[in-house]
Amino acid sequence: MYTGIVTDLGRVASFVSHPGGARLVVETSLGPELALGESIAVNGCCLTVTSCDDQGFAADLSLETLSRTAFAQRGQGQQVNLERPLRLEDRLGGHLVQGHVDGLGTLSAIEPEGDGHRLVFDVPAALRRYVVVKGSIAVDGISLTVADYHKGQAEVAVIPHTFAHTNLAQRAPGDLVHLEVDVVARYVEALHRAEEA
Repeated sequence: MYTGIVTDLGRVASFVSHPGGARLVVETSLGPELALGESIAVNGCCLTVTSCDDQGFAADLSLETLSRTAFAQRGQGQQVNLERPLRLEDRLGGHLVQGHVDGLGTLSAIEPEGDGHRLVFDVPAALRRYVVVKGSIAVDGISLTVADYHKGQAEVAVIPHTFAHTNLAQRAPGDLVHLEVDVVARYVEALHRAEEA
């Protein structure tokens, strides 16, 4: 479980595909703190550390993970948002994030707004029912609040600190992003369906 508060920006050192999946190597200052088998969220996707050293870590990606993420489209040198799992005594600074990518969105616009920026994302049809104004959404692992939502497009207002300390500053219109909707909305929907059955 995560909170969507990015703690470090890593850089893709290598991404190697093979018939059974892929191996992702990330350079990060978190390397010395990590342990083999530990979970880490990379652009909002929970991965397992399969090797680590002072320079960073490696993670193996299953075919399922590759089918739901944009890792294969991002090459060497790309910045990635990193977050270590929530500890029970930690403050919940963002919202509950599972690290399960629900779908791929597309950044359609990024514009300066006051001291910050306003970003607009196209949300896949299958996820639109979970998006509400003032609700939470994780974009590449970043906990954000939906400022406006209209016809499948979610708008978020990003403050300067978030823009400077995540990979959002490197994004451009047309880029794919990992989306995770609010898990509470999913459970409410499941409970409602159970009552109707």
